Amino acid sequence: MSSVESIVVNTITIIIPVFIIAFILYLIRAFKGPSISDQVLAIDALTYDIAAFLVILSIYLKIPILTSTAIVLALWIYAFDIYIAKYLEKKEMGD
Repeated sequence: MSSVESIVVNTITIIIPVFIIAFILYLIRAFKGPSISDQVLAIDALTYDIAAFLVILSIYLKIPILTSTAIVLALWIYAFDIYIAKYLEKKEMGD
């Protein structure tokens, strides 16, 4: 293993527990959020972090398909954001 590769692996090994702690905190905020806006923001941040986590996992495990999965997930999250923002603004679904 080269020097750069070992640095990347060690850094990712440190980052993974930080992501797991962040996931737990986002889930707590999603379930206990004082308002619907806080819950939506927590779910939004959680899903974007999951997309970033998939990219980090694809580097760590050397599985490139996870990167394209993360891109698709990020696009779905963006569509979800627009849909929820429209709902919260007009209080109606559809169109």
